[in-house]
Amino acid sequence: MDMQSPWERQAPTTAFPKLENDITVDVAIIGGGITGITAAQLLKEKGYKVAVLESLRIAKGSTGKSTGNLYTITEYSMAELEGKYSISEIKQIVESRRKGMDFIRGNVQEFQIDCNYKTQPMFIFENDDSIKMEKEYDLAAEIAIPYSELKPDPFPFSFKKGIKYEDQAQFNPYSYTKTIAENITGNGCDIYENSRVIDIDENESEITLKTKDATITANYIIHATHTPMGIELQYHTTLGPYREYGIAVTLKNSNYPEGIYWGHYNNQKYSIRSYFTKDETYLICVGSPFKVGQAKNNQAHIEDLITFVKQNFEVEKVTHRWGAQNYKPADLLPYIGEKSTGSKQYIATGFSADGLVYGVLAAMIICDEISDVNNPYSELYKASRHQPLKAAKKFAKENLNVAAQIIKDYTLIGLDKQALDLSLKDGKVMQVDGKMLAIYKDEVGTITALSAICPHMGCVVHWNNAEESWDCPCHGSRFNVCGDVIEGPAYKALEKKEF
Repeated sequence: MDMQSPWERQAPTTAFPKLENDITVDVAIIGGGITGITAAQLLKEKGYKVAVLESLRIAKGSTGKSTGNLYTITEYSMAELEGKYSISEIKQIVESRRKGMDFIRGNVQEFQIDCNYKTQPMFIFENDDSIKMEKEYDLAAEIAIPYSELKPDPFPFSFKKGIKYEDQAQFNPYSYTKTIAENITGNGCDIYENSRVIDIDENESEITLKTKDATITANYIIHATHTPMGIELQYHTTLGPYREYGIAVTLKNSNYPEGIYWGHYNNQKYSIRSYFTKDETYLICVGSPFKVGQAKNNQAHIEDLITFVKQNFEVEKVTHRWGAQNYKPADLLPYIGEKSTGSKQYIATGFSADGLVYGVLAAMIICDEISDVNNPYSELYKASRHQPLKAAKKFAKENLNVAAQIIKDYTLIGLDKQALDLSLKDGKVMQVDGKMLAIYKDEVGTITALSAICPHMGCVVHWNNAEESWDCPCHGSRFNVCGDVIEGPAYKALEKKEF
């Protein structure tokens, strides 16, 4: 199945070179999504020599698979934030996200980017009492965010209560990020594709990074990879890796709703928007999130989206399907800044489903920190912060989930050599001669065997039948059927095995 978002499939692909020679730079940025490209833009403007190292293609990861929605609030309700933060801190969150949005709008105007940028209202509504809307109204008023109470007619969805925020925005995130990358490359900023970092070594004077073909020497590193690479227990134990799917459909009529819609239905959350191009119009729906590697049937999550959309619209055709990943922090805020006090490595992780704006904000904060400029939001998002009271409940929940997953997988009953029972283009984890193997049968019946042990921290990978990948249920690393890393913190591929 061709799992691509509308923006990915429609836009011309990038053509940046692969890094094949050793280089020395001031700042090495790992990851070519909106976070990494924004950081490269800002650092180049300050005179730093920068290299961006993208493992696949620029903006083809989480950025190109996002909804393209830009908003000042967060995935979490105001009431959830108030449970952990003061009113002044919540004001800072909203204010800082507005700064990120303003930066994007400024770039669109300066570079004349054709990315369908448009100011839109945002609607949050529920029919399952998952959000206490009266509380949302009160907090929005106290924080001084312009809002109005939703009225049921006219409105494209049924709901009990809802809230409307004006002056939010939408755009095509792939076209935006790709255009910025093309405009900043050269003259001190080099961008490389298909250049996966496989090792990092930090000492007192410098940092070295290795790809398969080259060594990069840098004064600073920015992990713009959605989650830090390698084993970083202080972060991986406080982050929950979640995956959700998106679909794009065409409708039998012209009833495409304008705006950003977040609907809460039966303990599920759906994000809905329309996307208009010169030639086509699409309705996009993203949602039904679940822990990476822990869905019994990934394809069922896509079917859930299709069912939801068909219940609310006259669907003509499902045109696109894709998946995206995000990492949810234990205390509800991203970790942005020095990996640890005094480190030359900077991280930007824990964006939840709010990564486009948080990615830009992270780049702004980290650029200021590298340049020794005071940023008013650095302390709020400080990566090395330790907030046991704010994080305790979610920290315990996520790590108990990981522990339970490990126990379940390592007590798997042996299924020696029953790979012949597999359907074509299907995968299964089996015990073969006492070893855990990830077995895949391709479209012509050829079997590929890999170690089922994730090289990141030793968890057992699970088969993803929607995207034909092996997904780690502990910390979110994902691998293709050949064992190569697709995303997540793992450096190394799944080991190939004889079968």
